[in-house]
Amino acid sequence: MGDAQQESTPHAADEVIIRSYQQEMLDASLVENIIIAQDTGSGKTHIAVLRMKIECDREPHKVSWFIAPTVALCEQQRDVIQKAIGSVGIIHGGLEPKQWNDPNLWKDVLGKNRVIVSTPQVLLDALSHGYIDLGREIGLLIFDEAHHANDDHPMNCIMRNFYFSLPIRPSTRASSHGPVREERPMILGLTASPMFGGDVAKAFRKLEMNLDSVIRSPRQHRNQLEAYVHRPEFRHVLYNIPWAYSDCHLASKNCHALKKVADSMDVQRDPYILSLRESLAKMQSGPERTRLDQKLSKTILKKNSYTHKGIRDLLTTAQDICFDLGPWAADWYIQRVVEMGLKNASPYSEITTAWQSREKAYLVSHLKSITITPVSYEPQSIENGISDKLRVFLRALEEEKERAESFNELYSGIVFVTRRDAVLALAAVLEHHPRTRDRESFRVGCLLGTSESSYRTAFLDITRKILRQSQVETLDDFRSGEKNLIVATAVAEEGLDIQACGNVIRWDVPNNMASWTQSRGRARRKRSSFVLMFERGGMDKARVEEFEQLEREMVAQYNAERKAVEEPPPLPSETDGEFDPCEFKVESTGALLTLQAAVSHLNYFCSVLPNSRHTRHVAIYDIDPPDLPEGWHAFPDGQQDVPAYRGPFGCTLTLPKALPPELRVYTVERKYPSKRSAYQHVAFNAYLELHKAGLLNDHLLPLTSVVEPELEEEVKDMLKDIEKRDGTASVTSQLNPWLPLSDEENWWSTEITVEGLPSLTLLTRIEIPTLSADELPILHHPRMGRMKVKLGPRKVAHLSRGELTAAQHTTRRLFWSPYGSRMQWPRFDFVYLFIINGDPDGETWLPRRSWAMKVDERAMKVDEQANSERVHSVNAEAFVSENGYPTDLTWVRDNRSFGRLYRFVGWHHEKLAEEEEAEICARPMYSRFEEVRVTYPLLLVEPLPRRSNFLLPLPVSNATPRPFFLLARYSSLELLSPTECEYSTIIPSILRRLETAMIVKSLRNTLFPRAPLAMIPSLFLTTAVTAPVAEDLTNYERLETLGDAVLKFIVAVNLIAAYPLWHEGYLTRRKDHAVANSRLAKEAIRRSIFRWIIRARFSPRRFKPLYLSAPEEPVVTSENPLEETKDELVAGGGKTRKEIEELSTKMLADVVESLIGAAYLHGGFDLGVACAQLFGLGLEWRTLPQCVEMALSRVENTEEVSTQLNNVERMLGYTFRRRLLLVESLTHASYQYDDRTVSYERMEFLGDALLDMIVADFLYRYPGKTYAPHDIHIRKSAVVNTHFLAYICLRSSLDVDASMPGPNARGKIVMQPKTNTIHLFQCLQHSSPVILEDQKLTFNRYSKVKDEIEGALTMGEMFPWAALTRLQAPKLFSDMIESLIGAVYLDSEGNMDTVRALLSKLGVLSHLDRIIRDDVDVLHPVSRLSVWASRLQKPIMYEYTEEKGLVICTINVEGREAVNASAEKRGHASQEEARFAAAEKAISVWEVA
Repeated sequence: MGDAQQESTPHAADEVIIRSYQQEMLDASLVENIIIAQDTGSGKTHIAVLRMKIECDREPHKVSWFIAPTVALCEQQRDVIQKAIGSVGIIHGGLEPKQWNDPNLWKDVLGKNRVIVSTPQVLLDALSHGYIDLGREIGLLIFDEAHHANDDHPMNCIMRNFYFSLPIRPSTRASSHGPVREERPMILGLTASPMFGGDVAKAFRKLEMNLDSVIRSPRQHRNQLEAYVHRPEFRHVLYNIPWAYSDCHLASKNCHALKKVADSMDVQRDPYILSLRESLAKMQSGPERTRLDQKLSKTILKKNSYTHKGIRDLLTTAQDICFDLGPWAADWYIQRVVEMGLKNASPYSEITTAWQSREKAYLVSHLKSITITPVSYEPQSIENGISDKLRVFLRALEEEKERAESFNELYSGIVFVTRRDAVLALAAVLEHHPRTRDRESFRVGCLLGTSESSYRTAFLDITRKILRQSQVETLDDFRSGEKNLIVATAVAEEGLDIQACGNVIRWDVPNNMASWTQSRGRARRKRSSFVLMFERGGMDKARVEEFEQLEREMVAQYNAERKAVEEPPPLPSETDGEFDPCEFKVESTGALLTLQAAVSHLNYFCSVLPNSRHTRHVAIYDIDPPDLPEGWHAFPDGQQDVPAYRGPFGCTLTLPKALPPELRVYTVERKYPSKRSAYQHVAFNAYLELHKAGLLNDHLLPLTSVVEPELEEEVKDMLKDIEKRDGTASVTSQLNPWLPLSDEENWWSTEITVEGLPSLTLLTRIEIPTLSADELPILHHPRMGRMKVKLGPRKVAHLSRGELTAAQHTTRRLFWSPYGSRMQWPRFDFVYLFIINGDPDGETWLPRRSWAMKVDERAMKVDEQANSERVHSVNAEAFVSENGYPTDLTWVRDNRSFGRLYRFVGWHHEKLAEEEEAEICARPMYSRFEEVRVTYPLLLVEPLPRRSNFLLPLPVSNATPRPFFLLARYSSLELLSPTECEYSTIIPSILRRLETAMIVKSLRNTLFPRAPLAMIPSLFLTTAVTAPVAEDLTNYERLETLGDAVLKFIVAVNLIAAYPLWHEGYLTRRKDHAVANSRLAKEAIRRSIFRWIIRARFSPRRFKPLYLSAPEEPVVTSENPLEETKDELVAGGGKTRKEIEELSTKMLADVVESLIGAAYLHGGFDLGVACAQLFGLGLEWRTLPQCVEMALSRVENTEEVSTQLNNVERMLGYTFRRRLLLVESLTHASYQYDDRTVSYERMEFLGDALLDMIVADFLYRYPGKTYAPHDIHIRKSAVVNTHFLAYICLRSSLDVDASMPGPNARGKIVMQPKTNTIHLFQCLQHSSPVILEDQKLTFNRYSKVKDEIEGALTMGEMFPWAALTRLQAPKLFSDMIESLIGAVYLDSEGNMDTVRALLSKLGVLSHLDRIIRDDVDVLHPVSRLSVWASRLQKPIMYEYTEEKGLVICTINVEGREAVNASAEKRGHASQEEARFAAAEKAISVWEVA
């Protein structure tokens, strides 16, 4: 509306400034429904805002709904309203309100806002679907630009379909603070021109009837209105027409050249026509053939193929410009369009992607054949090449500028032009003409509409790119004064917030009264002018006089006393007057289906049906009778005149194949007066039947699941975005299996035998479970080699107090030397105790410890602070003085507190050189002593092996420890026998293995208590629950990689069985939800998996013995959800101390997948499914045989398949028992001739998961290889990517006998041997010429690179990534392979060996085997470069340029010479090809390892 200028200055709510004429209109709107008719700029929006503020108080339970015809105007008015009323919501099509299918969402919007601003269609749809109750939820309805409320405009439909059926609102009620009443809302219309047409009284009355309102304009304060509204001064200029339209092209060289080309064109030679003829010749009889026949005939009749229509439109437009603006503008326009056409009509440009390459070449050839004469920008050339009209216009423009400046005002103006192309041409003239090109004079911008054409755009849409600025940028520049002249189409007449300007020039006379009023209203500054251009001696002046007369009549109507409309408007009637309007209302919601809305509703229904990537679902209307006789395109020229058919009409409607057959086809008889009427009636009937069938909800909207209404809620959940995974989860710590279940002091005894050592008795408060052979630890000792550990039978230990005390002291002695720094000497409450049985050196060391104890007792008597811990070790010099120089000593420690331990080698009595003695004294360990003296003998020692985790295999090393000397005076001896020392070091490793085994037993008993899951080997389970951070001998990474593939496959099979009508998009989304890490982590937490994840890193050097009680127990409050985690009975006892930790949710998800992988390894897919079933994942699980049986039960038996499909069986080496599965796997969504099956997407979904599964399993189990996850991934990626599978599809072929009879050398007729090669891709059933062209182009590229690819795959050292990318194969090639894999799996009743045989036949597994066997480098070249650059800590840059039809990729790395490679330009895929090729070249040139 653009008249919100008064509101631009904000005021406080209680300081609203209102003019008298506005108050007059506001008062009138409070007592009756009115349409305010005031000039643009008079503040109508201000009145509406005040009215809404009052309505907020009058109707506290209802909203005010402000309707504006365009999104731009909605946003503009929302901003104005929001300044006065805070809670304002805006709804327009960009927010996809048709998908707001939850009634509560609409209720929430109404509850949060007092005012809603929307386009009329939004409100009409919401009312039609019963989401908004007009009578109960809207108190005031405001129509901006109310003159649109006519005929079938959404504004009028709102009133007609929903308003007049409501109870009349009592006029006496001032407010509504009681119960909400159902009644008509009040109406307020806003317009500057309340009429279309030429009869003012009739137009006024019709608008008033449609809106149940009275047109009002200020009467009491009209003088004030006129004082604020500055009517522009009306002026006109006259121009001459020097040439006839039919001859004007002769003045333009480019126009003349264009006409010669256009006249020479023959539509019969158009590739589009030829392709239609080719398709028609191959087509069987049926509806699709009839449609194609009609399309061919109509295209020839109208000559509206893309190229012919484009060239003809270009000529017509150029001729219009030449006639109106002159030959220079026409020459400029043709030159620009042809230049852009040749640039953008390259075979792979974004504008022309919908055509076949032959059409593109056809257009380009005609554009090139236009002999373009470049335009001259010399001033005289431009002046000589403009029309008299343009010359008069320039003079008028200069005069208007001088006039504005004479009032000391800056010039600002708008030029209204009817045609968008004329806007561009006129702007070009203004930019270059010597009288206007000076920026000090005119700074020109353009305003055009922003609507976009749909599929297969019109050629002249290319001119949209001529504009250098967006609409928003142009308007901003005009408001700021950066631009002072706008050349615009009707887009600037209404609906945009354009400031008042001083001059409006109409290049073309307005078409109607509304256009006249709206454009004139833009000139509303004081002393503004409105200039019209008239053809001298033409009819334009009479038309203007007619507008002026109508305007006088309008003012007279305003000033007259107008009475309210008594009767409602008549309901719409059909043009033939015989058919009653169709309506269907759902009483429970109020949703209403009308004849006028049926087609759009049905279009929306089709748009949300299960969709494929290559085919749009649309409703197909076949008019009865067809527009042209069948075969008209082949009639001789003299017989092609067909008399126009006037009716009646019928129609057959065909809905997409995603629907059940019984709901696809609808027909209405041939009885309707127009095609439009027939379309509407058949759409209405179809939509009604869809509702009866349960495919529409009670709001008359499609169910989310559409073809499976009973799954509505399930699909809603599935369609939600996949929940993002939090990085960590708060869980309790890892299970401690050593802790007893009760406080009763019961002990269990288990004998441990370590190869090469005396046996060891392990005493525990819990029962150690029986361990199988693969669960027992094997130790790898650096000196003693491989040591097997065995566990004897467990039994109850009856210990005396003395025996218990002795065991406690032995345990402390074993742990103290290596781990005492992390222990407390007085504590004996260990969770495990040890007794060495028959220590061969025990009798030797017992008196030594007794002596040390006596020494310690004497020290305690002298000094109560003496350290009793020293009884465990003694000073070496003191020990020697009492015991001599024994050679059976074990460990020596430097004299620091818990100093480093060394292994005793011997005594050294011989004196060293002074230098060697000085070196010993200078050691840091002696720096704390003041005078260090070397005394003899010296202790010869060597470092203990750094290795402390004896569970890991020994690394290969030739290093030997180097002995050195210690001073006895400053060293201490550990009082441990050799056996005790060995056990001190290996006991942590034994305990770790026992702890792991007990955790796994606990997991088995708790999570898998019953068969068959209980039978999963402990080795598999141990791997499955061991995290990489634990740094154990094994971890779950490999098993998780396998489990991931297993899970995705079994989920895919279950989904295929459970949801027979879901399309691939739904299936993929549901699978993603089921296997998402967020879902897996939640299920892991629900099952308390975190208790059994072995994640504590085993580091014997940091080992700390476990005690029965912790010094400080953390408190778990009731607010912590983990408090509810119960301790469950586990193997040997075990509790989880309630210590809270943050655990990676990816780790939780990985363990779920690795458990599924472990189950699969042991028991195949049945056990994998059983394990997955344990976690739920939102599915109703079935075994794979059950799923296959369900899927096959829906497959009909048939032998009727084409011979071509028999050839496919021979290519695959497999014969289908259920031939329809083969048909489905090779049927594209565009294929319309076989209703027995759907297209291949579902089979492709299954085959994709199956291929991943088989390849992952192949790599996991490959003999002699233990690939890490990364290695599995890169090798799997090599053979499952779309490029490689497309290559497999392209190379799959069959030679068939094509022998034909013919004469031999003697003239005798004999069979002439011949073979034809049939390729697999040729067997795809489709109805798309685009696919046909894509297949041909792709095969051409394949023919050029197949030898290179085959050579690399069979003999090369590197995988041919770049060569495969050069195929540029559309995804449908790889889809065919995957869909065939899925079909064979089902037809073979889930036989994996059959599928493996198929993959071997196709070459997938054979190529993979060669990759493994010959260790082919499969790392992607781009990835390799990235790793290399990262290692060098240098950034790598990829730059793309285009030159001569090539895409060039240049790779730059600092310090290296740039490397580049090119690819033929074919869109984004060409960049990928160039990047791969450049990366491979860089690897070679830069010698990247």
